[in-house]
Amino acid sequence: MNFFQSLLNAMPGAVSQGMLWGIMAIGVYITYRILDVADLTVDGSLATGGAVCVILMRAGCNPWLALLCAFLAGILAGLCTGLLHTRCGIPAILAGILTQLALYSVNLRIMSGKANTPIGVDKYDLLVSQRYVREWSLNNPIPLVILILVVLIGLLYWFFGTEYGSSLRATGANQHMARAQGINTKSTITFGLMLSNGMVALSGGLLAQYQGAVDVNMGRGAIVIGLAAVIIGEVLLSRVFRNFALKLVSVVCGAVIYYIVIQIVLQLGLNTNDLKLLTALVVALFLAIPYWKSQVFRKKMGKESQHA
Repeated sequence: MNFFQSLLNAMPGAVSQGMLWGIMAIGVYITYRILDVADLTVDGSLATGGAVCVILMRAGCNPWLALLCAFLAGILAGLCTGLLHTRCGIPAILAGILTQLALYSVNLRIMSGKANTPIGVDKYDLLVSQRYVREWSLNNPIPLVILILVVLIGLLYWFFGTEYGSSLRATGANQHMARAQGINTKSTITFGLMLSNGMVALSGGLLAQYQGAVDVNMGRGAIVIGLAAVIIGEVLLSRVFRNFALKLVSVVCGAVIYYIVIQIVLQLGLNTNDLKLLTALVVALFLAIPYWKSQVFRKKMGKESQHA
């Protein structure tokens, strides 16, 4: 009984945290699924967004404006990766690693050399805070996060339906065919990386407010969580959510499911030092499920053809 009671108490926090990470997962989805580019910049750009947002708010900046600046900082990080990849001929995965490495020093510069910078809800007007996640009040972060997600998914759905958005999707589907149609694939890849890391940095700004602090290492392993959200959402909801907007919703649902699973495992007594190991196992499992399904399907088709 105590297990279910403590799990129920942890659910609001898991859902709100999952939705905040879901914004980051949408950014990962843009590069991983739409552009078909492996981008590791997110481990650095998440912390960049958090650092920019927190430092500006501590200086008296409006929290919404601070979030906008965090988004723009992420765009610049994505631009660096895009230029390294498309203009310098560096493979995307290495370009992301280089930018991520550089962002560690940049983030420390933004935070004046401090590895951790707090931003308390008592002193600053935070948009979201985990303190109120279990309260039935206007301060509860869940309704606002849902509203932000609805707006972001609506804007992305509109954008990817435009001519330029369609060219970006075409680039990810087949670069050679896209170039044959007159699309500047270098430009679209760079823009996709900028948009993706802007979303990641926006998530970082909200997460820093939610946690009440920004840490220079807060983005470490973020790409794995993002991939977990994308894969879990696809495996569990791909047959139901076929519309592009609903696919983005499935990514957010994947992040929420991931954090619910984490909470369940923690309530069962898992050592928190093993969380990274658990994350890797969860991602590996959900990545393997589609492959196992295809193998079973092939075997069935082979047997049916033999009988025929």
